[in-house]
Amino acid sequence: QKREISNFDYLMYLNTLAGRSYNDYMQYPVFPWVLADYHSETLNLTNPHTFRDLSKPMGAQTVERKHKFIQRFNEVEKSEGDLSAQCHYCTHYSSAIIVASYLVRMEPFTQTFCALQGGSFDVADRMFHSVKSTWESASRDNMSDVRELIPEFFYLPEFLTNANHFELGCMQDGTVLGDVQLPPWADGDPHKFILLHRQALESDYVSAHLHCWIDLIFGYKQHGSAAVEAVNTFHPYFYGDKMDLNNIKDPLIKSTILGFISNFGQIPKQV
Repeated sequence: QKREISNFDYLMYLNTLAGRSYNDYMQYPVFPWVLADYHSETLNLTNPHTFRDLSKPMGAQTVERKHKFIQRFNEVEKSEGDLSAQCHYCTHYSSAIIVASYLVRMEPFTQTFCALQGGSFDVADRMFHSVKSTWESASRDNMSDVRELIPEFFYLPEFLTNANHFELGCMQDGTVLGDVQLPPWADGDPHKFILLHRQALESDYVSAHLHCWIDLIFGYKQHGSAAVEAVNTFHPYFYGDKMDLNNIKDPLIKSTILGFISNFGQIPKQV
C-alpha cells in the first residue's frame, strides 16, 4: 500500500511464510498468472482486460469452465479419505512436475523432469513450449490443468531458451520443440518478455487486485465454506497440514496419501 516493497518481494515473503521454498520442488514458490493477453502486438498495461481476473482461481477464469467445476463438485458424494472426495479440483496449481516442466530447458531441472517422467522427456505435445497455449490450457481448455506460475517467469529469461540444444521432440503438427514460443508483444525476445511481464506484475492494476489472489492461495478462501463459494476446493489429500498421517494406521493408505501429495502438489500453509 505504501509502495515500499515490490509485489514480487511481497509474494516471495508470503511464500516463505507459507513454507514454500526453492529447495523443494513439491513446495516451490507459487506465483499468479497476471496477464490474459498473449495475442496482441503491444501490451497495454492500462487496460483492465489485459489482465487475468485475480479474484478467481484458474478453474473459474471462464464462466463455462467455472460451471463445469461446480457441476463436478455437486455430483460427487462426500466421502473423505477416498479418491472420489467432494472437491472442485483433483489436480493442483503447483507440483514438482509443473515446476520441472517450466524449467526443463535448464539444468538441473532437465534431469529432474526426466526422472519424474520415468527417464525421458514427455510427449512433445504435452511439453511446455508456448506461453499462450499454456495459458489457454490452464485457464480455459484443459479440465485437468489449473497450474499457476513460478517466480522465474518474472526475472529469468534463460529458462525460455533451449541454449543446451536438448532434443525435446516434434509435435503432431510438425513443430520441432526448441525455445519457448513467446507472445507477439515480446518480439521473440525472452528479455523483453521478462521485462514486460515484470512490469505487469508491478502494475497499478495488479497492485490493486493482488490481495484477492492471495486470499485464494494463502488466505481465508483456501478451504472451508469461503473456498466452496470461490470455486477453490481441492482434493483433501492436497491439504497436507489437515491430514493427520500419524493417526492413519494402514501403511498402504498412508503411502498412497504421501505418494499423492508428492506427485500432485500441496496447498501452502495458511498465513
